[in-house]
Amino acid sequence: MTLEYDTIESLAARLVQIPSENPPGEEATCAEFIHQWFTDRDIAAELLEEPDPDRPQVGARVGSGAPTLVINGHTDVVPPGDHDAWTDGPYDGVVSDGRLYGRGSADMKTGLAIGMLLLAAFADRLSTGELPGSLVFHAAMGEETGDPGTKTLLEQGYDGDHAIVIEPTSFRAATSSKGLAVYEVTLTGAATHASHPEKGVNPIESAEPVLNAIQEYNTELINRGTGLCGTALASVTEFESGVGSNYGVIPETARFIFDRRIVPGESLESVDAEVYALFDEIAASIPLSIEATRVQHYAASDIPVDDPLAVRTRELSADRAGADTKPWGIEAATDMRNFINDADMPAITWGPGSLSQAHTVDESIDLAEAALGYDLLTQLTEEFLNGAITDNR
Repeated sequence: MTLEYDTIESLAARLVQIPSENPPGEEATCAEFIHQWFTDRDIAAELLEEPDPDRPQVGARVGSGAPTLVINGHTDVVPPGDHDAWTDGPYDGVVSDGRLYGRGSADMKTGLAIGMLLLAAFADRLSTGELPGSLVFHAAMGEETGDPGTKTLLEQGYDGDHAIVIEPTSFRAATSSKGLAVYEVTLTGAATHASHPEKGVNPIESAEPVLNAIQEYNTELINRGTGLCGTALASVTEFESGVGSNYGVIPETARFIFDRRIVPGESLESVDAEVYALFDEIAASIPLSIEATRVQHYAASDIPVDDPLAVRTRELSADRAGADTKPWGIEAATDMRNFINDADMPAITWGPGSLSQAHTVDESIDLAEAALGYDLLTQLTEEFLNGAITDNR
């Protein structure tokens, strides 16, 4: 039987062509395709309905016993925005001048393709015992919105001794990752007719000192100093007031989203305390009430920079891809946190492609770089399973 999608280009392009936007959480078709791809190759894979039966995810394992390496990726992509802003459709999966274009091409369906092909390449040797250990693959749901996809896969037994979370890092190996806490903040004033604004309290106009205080807080965070994944940050990412109201009404409330980036070493409790104290202090000096509620949280995570897999990945990536050898942390939040914080399992974030391409119009990845990523991951996997990557600290 001739099987389709057995090259990086063809498989990655096909994955890009399957929309899997999150929000709202449309990973099912992509997960079903991946599950069938493994089934067609007689590789045991499971289509898991946890934690959400409408958003299945895939776990696969070849081989048995230790050592076990987990290759993690996610099926969801952020919405592409205005399709007309793209040169080609965001889900066309066009290849031009050696680059694959489309939503998810860099973040991170090419990484999924690499992981799938890697598992297939090692399946026979691991299944027969020619090569020791086992290889686990995740196609997780909900990474873009912090849903417990990877966490659930680990709880369902798709775990191991070490993990590589594939993300577009230009081959730099991240041993730390930022987290974040997101708060919905409501400013409440007093509505009135726009012809008599002095009889009310306009939350839009009164928001200025609130926004200024947030800028000052952000400066304070930056001045605390930087670590491997940069500084803590604070910003407003969404603001609305008076939406759907009559044009002649001074609105009663304004609502905004406050994003607080967390660095390793900061606890959620300390961040919550800072944020709520900040808004209490602001509220005491303005004619508005302020209510802040945390609506999302990803923990920061880190492992020692001399973790053996991280060290070897840096060495190999520098030698073959010219990547920087310095220890590094990724400023974005990734599912690396689920391995480190939830499963007490060391993990790094690494992969081909540039993070600057993620979530952009005309997102793309260099397919030659993707092929090199596959080669590097193959070598790392071979060395890991053969026991050549050991903790000799």
